[in-house]
Amino acid sequence: MPRTLKVQVSEELLKRLEGAVRRLGTSRSEFARQALRDALNRPDESALEIRHREGYLSKPVRADEFDVSETEQVWPE
Repeated sequence: MPRTLKVQVSEELLKRLEGAVRRLGTSRSEFARQALRDALNRPDESALEIRHREGYLSKPVRADEFDVSETEQVWPE
């Protein structure tokens, strides 16, 4: 059974929310549910940044790793 969540927001945030739900053709509740789902499903960015940094420290980029010929660097017209 769905539960009710009461959230206080500033006037500015409420105006932005109202504009967003109007543009999207949805309700405040559905917008909030989707925003919560998105936030909870998003990986912890700081943890990913740490893993990324550790990966480069354990396997640094080699001098020739990203060498490509100049013809591959130019977009055809």
